[in-house]
Amino acid sequence: MSKLSHVKKGDTVLVVSGNHRGSQGKVLGVIAKNQRVLVEGVHMVKKHVRRAQNASEGGIVEREGTIHISNLKVVSEASQN
Repeated sequence: MSKLSHVKKGDTVLVVSGNHRGSQGKVLGVIAKNQRVLVEGVHMVKKHVRRAQNASEGGIVEREGTIHISNLKVVSEASQN
């Protein structure tokens, strides 16, 4: 039961409700199953990363968290080729 969403990867969106209201950014990814979206520069969360063989530095990394799709409004759509 997947619904078609009004937001696609590459669109520029505006957050219309929630703690990040008024923020604008580009969509990095859409998780259709949970109806959540990753928006560039909005809802930054800190993730603790363990030191690994391929990445010698561990520590705290800041990355984008997800926002529910109902809190977003499309400002401009990605150009389609």
